[in-house]
Amino acid sequence: MNAPALALRGMPSRAARFDWTLALLPILLVLLVAGMSLVSPQFYGPMNVLNILRNTSFLTIVALGQAMVIIAGGFDLSVGAVVALASVVCAKTMGWAGAVFPGNDAAVVLCGVGAGLGSGLVVGLVNGLCVSRLKVSGFVVTLGTMSATAGVGLMITSGIPVYGMPDGFVKGFGRGQVLGLPIAVYLALALLLVMIFVQRRTLFGRYVYAIGGHAEAAVVSGVSIERHVVGTYVLSGVLAALAGILYTALVGSGQASFGGDRMMLQSIAAAVIGGVSLRGGVGRVESVALAALFLTALGNALNLLQVDARLQPVFLGLVMVAAVAAEELARRRVHRV
Repeated sequence: MNAPALALRGMPSRAARFDWTLALLPILLVLLVAGMSLVSPQFYGPMNVLNILRNTSFLTIVALGQAMVIIAGGFDLSVGAVVALASVVCAKTMGWAGAVFPGNDAAVVLCGVGAGLGSGLVVGLVNGLCVSRLKVSGFVVTLGTMSATAGVGLMITSGIPVYGMPDGFVKGFGRGQVLGLPIAVYLALALLLVMIFVQRRTLFGRYVYAIGGHAEAAVVSGVSIERHVVGTYVLSGVLAALAGILYTALVGSGQASFGGDRMMLQSIAAAVIGGVSLRGGVGRVESVALAALFLTALGNALNLLQVDARLQPVFLGLVMVAAVAAEELARRRVHRV
């Protein structure tokens, strides 16, 4: 059997080593829900449940891209800033397009959404090219683009929310529901299914595992490292931009304050808690989505319990440390065997 086949055959079994998260996360989620049922019945209120599902959708969309970058052995610290940039670019473009195409809401929305996604694509492309061609650490590159992107967003808006979007985009799309669920939930589910297919059934997904698991072996196997690394960063940027557009549609304004450090930290936390190894080469997107649901429900529970907002990041940090420690213990146990 040739080298590429050996490398690709090894990926699924290696990724399955940390699938303990698929069993542990549901247990933690059930314990959280059961505990809140005893403490705060408001947790089960229809509006609160919809709020949890909607926020989970936003986090899941960003975390899916973040997970692919980490699986490939990188980091994307710029996702929060991309969320904000896409929001303001989308809103500003719709304002401009409204004057160019008066009365044509479809064209206005198309221009705004395209510009928003394009901004995420550009940031992702810059990140990917710097990492793959200049051989700069993904942590350093995305730290720089995070600062630059956030600055551009503030410069565009001067810190003032941007309004003037079509009602159909805000009320019909951002706040609309189908069968009682927000449209963002269906969009997140569709993207999750696509990403599951990409990971398990496409060469891109298998090569991302190979690159993160052992880059040198992937090169010997004939894998194009540069192209696939750039692809993961572009994917992360576009998905973060999509989340920014969804936030804009929900709130009805483009704001440079969307996302930020919180979205960046939560997306990394969702990936890590979902079993994505910080060493690369390991992780499943379905576990990441489940972790996003857990983190969102946990944050909602802390708010209902009136826990000081300054203390809430402490809980997030403790959960992340516990997940990383559990991964390391599992890795050592496998190596002993």
